[in-house]
Amino acid sequence: MRDPSRAFLLGPLLKGVSRSFYLTLRVLPARMRDPVGLAYLLARAADTIADTSLIPPHRRLALLLSLRGQVNGATADAALADSIATEVAGRQEQSDERILLESLGPALAVLAQLEPDDQQAVRQIVSTLSEGMEFDLRTFPDERAGRIVALGEPEALDRYTYLVAGCVGEFWTTMTAAHMPGAIGMPDTMLRRGIRFGKALQMTNVLRDCGKDLRIGRCYLPATMLKQYGLRPQDLLLPDASLRARALMRELVRKTLEHFCEAMAYTLAIPPRFIRLRLACLWPVLIGMETLLLLVRNDDWLDPAKTSRLPRSKVYRIIAYSLPMVLSNSLLRIWFARQMRNIDAVMR
Repeated sequence: MRDPSRAFLLGPLLKGVSRSFYLTLRVLPARMRDPVGLAYLLARAADTIADTSLIPPHRRLALLLSLRGQVNGATADAALADSIATEVAGRQEQSDERILLESLGPALAVLAQLEPDDQQAVRQIVSTLSEGMEFDLRTFPDERAGRIVALGEPEALDRYTYLVAGCVGEFWTTMTAAHMPGAIGMPDTMLRRGIRFGKALQMTNVLRDCGKDLRIGRCYLPATMLKQYGLRPQDLLLPDASLRARALMRELVRKTLEHFCEAMAYTLAIPPRFIRLRLACLWPVLIGMETLLLLVRNDDWLDPAKTSRLPRSKVYRIIAYSLPMVLSNSLLRIWFARQMRNIDAVMR
């Protein structure tokens, strides 16, 4: 019989905190679902700690590093659990996130029950993702400081996208190879493509959420690139910022599309008989490309009130029209090429 605590964590609670990602988790093959779902829960808890702006950054960092230590096998710290419950959980507006933070003890117990290879993979991915959160806390000012800090070079943005998403593609590929024999050919190539897959999704998020991030002092657009276009981070808050920074946005969209080409190649390389796995990879590509199309059509892309975010009804339509295409590489290539043309036509 399945442990009730485990069933709750990887069922109702996971659904409550993962939102659209839960659709992908639901379609995953059963053997992958628990370790991937648990990794998501632990990473989401760490992210919630890192993002709770009512707590000073240095304290969030201390809690984050302590949680990372416990994920990696450090002796359970009752004081840490109490601190997270009192300092962080109580400040959450979303009840599911509060429950997640209060359930870290059971989640770590589930981690200890995983098979050794799965346990190591989950520990590694949560540790790497938390490094991305640590990067944010060390790089950017307190959200209430009233100033903006930009990343320095494009290489810093590329490193950041690996830490918070590229590593997920790596983890996904490792888990697939372990649990789905025959689904992953050319492991080295698929690992490289998996990293690019994650970077594609994170670059889409960076561009979509740029206006919101700027208002809490975070500019992921590198300072050297801003300078090339005659811009400073502060300029991105001006009324005409979306127009002035449009050329820079287009350059970054083109880089993102290069990553998406690798993401599509990753999806097409999965044999059609693994239909659930193909769907789990296809949906983020379809949603990401539709988001990019919405972004390049958005004349006010830096206005946080006009974010290029797909409505849930559109997401469900994307899922529906993906079903007839998922088994056909030819149909998927046609769709992808059309989306590339549509985005390129707007950027000319």
